[in-house]
Amino acid sequence: MANQHPPLSTTAIINPQYCAPATHAIDLIITKEKTLRDNFTVKDINDNIVFTVKSSLVTFVTPRQHRFLFDANGNPILHLRRSLLAADDSWKAYRGESSEPKDLIFTRKRSSLIQLRTKLNVFLANNNTEICDFTVKANLSGQSWNVHIGESNNVVAQINKKHGTMVSREKFMVTVYPNIDYAFIVALVVTLD
Repeated sequence: MANQHPPLSTTAIINPQYCAPATHAIDLIITKEKTLRDNFTVKDINDNIVFTVKSSLVTFVTPRQHRFLFDANGNPILHLRRSLLAADDSWKAYRGESSEPKDLIFTRKRSSLIQLRTKLNVFLANNNTEICDFTVKANLSGQSWNVHIGESNNVVAQINKKHGTMVSREKFMVTVYPNIDYAFIVALVVTLD
């Protein structure tokens, strides 16, 4: 069984203002909009919008997929970029709307090409090793994931997918443990598809 002990110090990946307080976890609901683009709305349990995610339309001309994470006021926080030609299903996260190497925050990619269960490795920009900083591991059904610190059993977030119907939208129920950057966790969730 995975340990559910958060780090003792604040783990800010995107910005310290997005770290869950040391006293309790934060629950978020991430709703995928029913549109041609993969847009998402992120709300807290009081139904307040925390973030929105807007996606570009993917075409054969542009072999990249782009998603932009905005705060509740519409300010850009992250630019998520995926190369559709990469075999490892990698996403790169950049500060604001940038795609400059100096603004890289993290890279998320599959741990191996063939997987029975999804396992994603996350490398922070300052990591020059082959050892990941975080892992995202799916359960057997592939409908829930745990985010771990590195390859440890320390869980820092839990994600559960609720399938939509013809009239309802697909949702992710997310719990982010204390001292963890919830903007970072949201960025990981919106790259799970």
